[in-house]
Amino acid sequence: MTKMNVEIAAPSAWVRPPEWLPGGIQPLADHRIGTREEWAAAREELLTREKEHTMLGDELARQRRELPWVRVEKEYCLDTDDGPRALVELFDGRSQLLFYHFMFGPSYQAGCPINSSIADGVNSLIPHLNARDVTMLFVSQAPLEKLQAYKRRMGWSFPWMSSAKSEFNADLGYSSSEEHSRAWVAQNLGSLPPIVDRNASASGTDVVGYLTESPGFSAFVLDDGAVYQTYQTWWRGLEFLMGYYPILDRAPKGRDEDEGFQLWIRRHDEYDT
Repeated sequence: MTKMNVEIAAPSAWVRPPEWLPGGIQPLADHRIGTREEWAAAREELLTREKEHTMLGDELARQRRELPWVRVEKEYCLDTDDGPRALVELFDGRSQLLFYHFMFGPSYQAGCPINSSIADGVNSLIPHLNARDVTMLFVSQAPLEKLQAYKRRMGWSFPWMSSAKSEFNADLGYSSSEEHSRAWVAQNLGSLPPIVDRNASASGTDVVGYLTESPGFSAFVLDDGAVYQTYQTWWRGLEFLMGYYPILDRAPKGRDEDEGFQLWIRRHDEYDT
């Protein structure tokens, strides 16, 4: 992402906080201090931009809905808590089916921490989605027994499927073989961000095993007995599922990821450690 040089007007005053606040919390950087009137004027100007952003988001949502549908011809079958189920059966009486492709591959001993943070936020939303004719499921390439054990540890209740015996994840581009992953890592070893090594270790695997999986979101519709894929996104396109980011974007320090993109994210039961 290209960084922009922003010229900042001369502040009316500067405040330099102490080197460290109580508890070892890093203080805010020097920041312009203004009057309530100056703040109100700047806030009104920003509000105009925020409204433009909201309207652009509405337009993008409309364009997503207008994408052409692609019929799913292959007969996919996933392992569920209730046994093998065909894709058409997973709609569970609704017309819309959403999947989060959770990074938990065959060599993983635990789910990816960042994917786990996404699951935390989605877990409580399932009843609201069901009320709008939407079934949302999670799917991973690891065997079902591993997924069930990790789900119990995390305290989640959403339905989680295994695609270990299916080509579903691979066909959609979210899972690959270790041979493919090893070749890709060899070509990109010098450019991998630190988060990859950290998440691989936290997931109980190596970088090659970790990168057999990619995170993703896929949408399907059931129309007159036929299943169609309607939408798909991955990586930064998944930020709409990371509820903590829009909240942090409105906090004084923002995402505060200068030390490394997403390196701060842990599983919800690991922050104390």
